[in-house]
Amino acid sequence: MLLSSVAIYGSHAPLLTLCKVDGTIPFSSSSVVVLIELTKLVLSLLFLLAWDRQLLGAAVSWHHVAPFALSALLYAANNNLVVHMQLFMDPSTYQILSNLKIVSTALLYSLFLRQRLHVRQWLALCLLMAAGVSYSCGGLRDPRGSGSPSAMQLHVTLVGLLLISVYCLISGLSAVYTEAILKTQALPLNLQNIFLYFFGVLVNLVGHFWSSTERGFLEGFSSWVLVIVVSQALNGLIMSVVMKHSSNITRLFVISCSILVNALLSVALFNLQLTLLFFIAVSCIGLAVHLYYGVT
Repeated sequence: MLLSSVAIYGSHAPLLTLCKVDGTIPFSSSSVVVLIELTKLVLSLLFLLAWDRQLLGAAVSWHHVAPFALSALLYAANNNLVVHMQLFMDPSTYQILSNLKIVSTALLYSLFLRQRLHVRQWLALCLLMAAGVSYSCGGLRDPRGSGSPSAMQLHVTLVGLLLISVYCLISGLSAVYTEAILKTQALPLNLQNIFLYFFGVLVNLVGHFWSSTERGFLEGFSSWVLVIVVSQALNGLIMSVVMKHSSNITRLFVISCSILVNALLSVALFNLQLTLLFFIAVSCIGLAVHLYYGVT
């Protein structure tokens, strides 16, 4: 499952690029998010029917269900922040600064879940952040020069710095809070997922119609969009297993390792070239894995 998640995370950006028409995304991103949440809800229900059918008649109180509403709200808030932050900084700066969520997640994980991390483990997480920064600064290069990082004008405003700080805080909080719920409730994961994704569909539907554009709900969809919806839904289910039985730290390593898949697909599909910064990022990830999981 971890290897599958690495592959899905790494293929997301290349798949989005394949969906573009004349350099732009032809569909509504909010409608895709709704479909992903709906797919996760349907799959969770099917898994519950297949493996935990005896729970269908069990009594479930609202104190089991209600906490997942906050998770859905936090995730939705973060998704919207990503869009609004683009107004106050360029995409490259966002990619670089967003790596701060690794540290914010680790801090909140250590604080709220009372998981003490060793010095070597903190160093490993800092190396993960350094790997993300290195890759974002120019791990790939367009040989034609059109996508060269040097050709981009880096900029960020004070409002942008404030928003990226809030984004990293909410990103860590939503992940750690969801992990805490999944682990403290004595309920099967499939049932918990149904609660989480029910609120996910509800919140994102409201968000979609609140910010609705002239595009139709399924306008601009292609077979690549279907691949994105299914793969992201499966990845969401895998991440729920990780947070239930492992931790958010494992999730951070999965996301960082996806850099490798992203780079290989970008080279194969779009003829981009690897740079020295890519190999620095890979080295940082390898050393981070050794430091973190080598601690006894």
